[in-house]
Amino acid sequence: MNTVVDKSRIAARIRTIIMEKLGVEEMVCVDSASFSSDLGLDSLDVLETFMAIEKAFGIKITDEEAEKLTTVGAVIDHVADRLQ
Repeated sequence: MNTVVDKSRIAARIRTIIMEKLGVEEMVCVDSASFSSDLGLDSLDVLETFMAIEKAFGIKITDEEAEKLTTVGAVIDHVADRLQ
């Protein structure tokens, strides 16, 4: 499969999860959006969102990894890397 297509599908699914869980608009759910400053998430929101992403993709995001995943784009890249 084409990795560009795969990554775009992963990105779309992650954005959908974020929008559904948090009720944010698609236009603010961009790669550079910070979970805390741009999307206004607290630590519980982030935890719940990551749990939904883990479930959707069948992966585990460790606490150490989660601390580094501060933007939508970082999560997309991380999940895409884990699935390759």
